Amino acid sequence: MNAITHQTHALSISPTTGATVGSYPYETEAQLDAALNRATHAFRTWRRQPVSERSALLLALAAALRDQAEEMAQMITLEMGKPIVQARAEIEKCAQLSEWYAAHGPAMLAPEPTLVDNGTAHIEYRPLGPILAVMPWNFPVWQVLRGAVPTLLAGNTYVLKHAPNVMGSAYLMKAAFDKAGFAEGLFEVLNVTQEGVSKAIADPRIAAVTLTGSVRAGMAIGSQAGAALKKCVLELGGSDPFIVLNDADLDAAVQAAVIGRFQNSGQVCAAAKRLIVEAGVVEAFTAKFVEASRALVMGDPTSTATYVGPMARFDLRDELHAQVQATLAQGATLLLGGDKVAGAGNYYAPTVLADVTDQMTSFKEELFGPVASIITARDADHAVALANDSEFGLTASIFTRDPAKARDIANQLETGGIFVNAFSVSDPRVAFGGVKKSGFGRELSHFGVREFCNAQTVWLDRK
Repeated sequence: MNAITHQTHALSISPTTGATVGSYPYETEAQLDAALNRATHAFRTWRRQPVSERSALLLALAAALRDQAEEMAQMITLEMGKPIVQARAEIEKCAQLSEWYAAHGPAMLAPEPTLVDNGTAHIEYRPLGPILAVMPWNFPVWQVLRGAVPTLLAGNTYVLKHAPNVMGSAYLMKAAFDKAGFAEGLFEVLNVTQEGVSKAIADPRIAAVTLTGSVRAGMAIGSQAGAALKKCVLELGGSDPFIVLNDADLDAAVQAAVIGRFQNSGQVCAAAKRLIVEAGVVEAFTAKFVEASRALVMGDPTSTATYVGPMARFDLRDELHAQVQATLAQGATLLLGGDKVAGAGNYYAPTVLADVTDQMTSFKEELFGPVASIITARDADHAVALANDSEFGLTASIFTRDPAKARDIANQLETGGIFVNAFSVSDPRVAFGGVKKSGFGRELSHFGVREFCNAQTVWLDRK
C-alpha cells in the first residue's frame, strides 16, 4: 500500500552541515490503523492498572532515560542543533520530571471530596483514552515527555506525531519507554504527514488532541478537533515581555535576559523576546545587555563551550532575517548582529535591536531565533500597557526590588505565567500554558495530570 500522501519520507537535515542525517518513511494507512489499534487495546488494560504500578514504571523510565542520556543528547544536537550541554540538561530534566510525577502524581488522581453533606459525593478522575500529541522540534524530548508522563500516569495512552526533522529523537524515546517496561501501545510513535494527522484526529479511537506549535498549526488542529467534538490542548507561540523597572538589580536582570533570550539559540516559545525597560535605566541596561550578548560563544553545537548553535531549520532563519530587516527599515537601531552567518551551517548571529516601538515587526510578531528587541517604557504603567499590547499571552518577567510593585504589575498582565526577578521556565510543580493566541489548556502540575481526564461525579446513597 502506498503512503498516505505523495510525500514518502520525513527528512532530518543537520543544521550544522546541511547534510541529510535521517530519512524515515511515512507510514501507510494500514500502519496508522495498526498503531491506533495498539493504543486502544493497551488503554483497556492500562486504565485499570493501579496508579501505584503506573508510578513504578515512571521510575523505570527515569532510569532508562539516564541510561540513554548521551545517545539522546547527541541525537538532539545532530538533528536540530541544540548545544550539547543544553541537550544533556534536557534529558536530565525529563528524568527528574518522571521521578517527580512518580512521587507526587498519584495524590493528584485520588478521589476528591465535595461539599455534599456526609461525604457521600466525590469526584473521580477517569482517563479518556488514546491521546494524539502533535509535537515540535525545539525541545524534542522535554516537550513530549512533559505531556506524555502525566497523561500516561492518568491512565491514558499516548500517540506521538513528532516533527519530521527530529524523528530520530522520537524513536529513541520509544526505545526508552520499551526499556522501562511499558507495554506495547502505551507510547506509540506515528510518522505521518498532515493528512495522516487529520485522519487520526477524525478517527473515533483518538479521544483528545494536544499540540505544541505555531498559531497557524493551532488553528488547523483546533478546528479539526472541534469538528470531531474532541477536547484539545494548544500550547502555541509567545512574544513574552521582560519588564525591567528603574529600581531593578540591573546585573541580575541582564543575566536573566541573556539566558532567557538566547538559550536554545532563541528557539523557545516562553522566552524574553520583548525587553521592556523603564526610561531611567534603559541606557545602562542596554549597554550591559549588548556587552553580555556579544560575549556569547556561537559555533559547533557539539562543543561544550558553545552557547548559541545553528537554528534548526533553514527556512526559519530566512523568515527571522526578513523580520529583522523589516524592523530596521521601520526605524529600529541595530546594536549587534543582524545577519546570517556565512558558511554551510544555519547560524544567525545573536542580534540586539534597540529603539523598537509598538508599531514595528519585532514588537508585533514572534521572533523565533536569537534576536532581542529593546523597548523603552516611560514608567511602570506604560510598561504594563506595552506588555499587554500583544496577541500572545504565554509568560512574562518582572524585575524590581519592590515586592508590592511586582504583585501589582503581575495582577495586570495578560499571560499564563509570571516570573518575578527570573526568566521564564517550565517546571512540573507549576502549571504551564497561555492565553490569547498563545493557546489554552495547561500542562504540568496537577493540571497536566487531569487535563485529559473525565472528572466524574460519584454520588453514593443520595437522599
